[in-house]
Amino acid sequence: MDGSEAGKAEGLHMPPPTGMRKVEFVAIVAGLMALNAIAIDIMLPALGEIARATGLTEEGGDQNRQQLIIFAYVLGFGAPQLIWGPITDRFGRRAPLFVALAGYMLMAFLCVVAHSFWALLAARFLQGVFSSGARTVASAVVRDLFAGRAMASFMSLVMTVFMIVPIIAPAIGQMILYVAPWEGIFIVLAVWGGLMFAWTWFRLPESLPKAARQSLEIGSVMAAYMQVIRTRVSFGYMLASGLVFGSLFAFIASSEQVFREVFDQGDTFAYWFAGIAAALALSNFANSRLVERMGMRRISHIALFTFIISTLLLTIATLTWGENLAVFFPLFAIGFACFGMMGSNFSALAMEPLGKIAGTASAAYGFATTMISSIIGMIIGAQFDGTTVPLSFGFVILGVASLLVILVTEKGRLFSRY
Repeated sequence: MDGSEAGKAEGLHMPPPTGMRKVEFVAIVAGLMALNAIAIDIMLPALGEIARATGLTEEGGDQNRQQLIIFAYVLGFGAPQLIWGPITDRFGRRAPLFVALAGYMLMAFLCVVAHSFWALLAARFLQGVFSSGARTVASAVVRDLFAGRAMASFMSLVMTVFMIVPIIAPAIGQMILYVAPWEGIFIVLAVWGGLMFAWTWFRLPESLPKAARQSLEIGSVMAAYMQVIRTRVSFGYMLASGLVFGSLFAFIASSEQVFREVFDQGDTFAYWFAGIAAALALSNFANSRLVERMGMRRISHIALFTFIISTLLLTIATLTWGENLAVFFPLFAIGFACFGMMGSNFSALAMEPLGKIAGTASAAYGFATTMISSIIGMIIGAQFDGTTVPLSFGFVILGVASLLVILVTEKGRLFSRY
């Protein structure tokens, strides 16, 4: 059975966990995924201050090295998912989740007492490791209960709620800096982790029956990962997602520099960032309403073409007329909104044929997309030269590369409703 057939067979979905309304289930999954977003976005206004306070500036390093505060966390978030996935398929969803949340809180406190830039990076890396466990569990729980278009629709609702975090997180970070030193940001991260620990402890039941749990033997684990790689649709959309989402990481890491140095909007950076995140949130909500009628492929393929066109126009406009915020912001917001039509659909397409190994599949997808996108994003972010051209041109290249992968994956057939 190929991916599309699996989607038809598994088109129906189960209700939320017993005793829980759908709105609460959406909020819990969004809250777990927000652990990752808030750990990145809340500190964007503080990157320069953290770099100075921990000695990076005194070392005479390249100013772009402050982006390592973001990428250390993202790199920690990537590879460990390959370990968390089989663990959640073997021991269930709840126990690994609580270990991950406890570790997330502990690493936030270690960031507070870090005495050097490199010690902070180490703690951030480990915080990413534990955050990856929570994200793996959240995705696996959703796949335990949903499939196909229903999963894409549910994940779009999750992402709509989740996107509140990047909308408000930079502003929260800025507010913290008004009343406290940068260490206060990590205290807030620890508090968020504690809230999610308590909420899931009392309200999120186990979604993986003992009879459905997988062996943790190396042979079984490797066989599960080989199944992911050999499933054409799953592997293709993992790679395509990793490529195009490199754009997302590149912008997040360099966004402060773009708005402060290129457009001289330092004092209002949080508002511009919130506007772009709001476009993405609206796109996710629209996808939740459209996907069950139009299909994951049709929506995501249209969105990818729109992303390529909008970022190409932005690059041409900048090269022709120079930097102009009135041109940059709307075109960039359109491109960013496309992620809302790609993210949950690419994820659902990749996970659709792999319901029996949802934890491992979630881990493989998270690892592939995070590692590919973070490395690419780090490379593009490091090219920042005081203009937006390296950023927007990098977006065009990644969009085209993602499209080529999808063309191969779908054997040249695009815009299918299935």
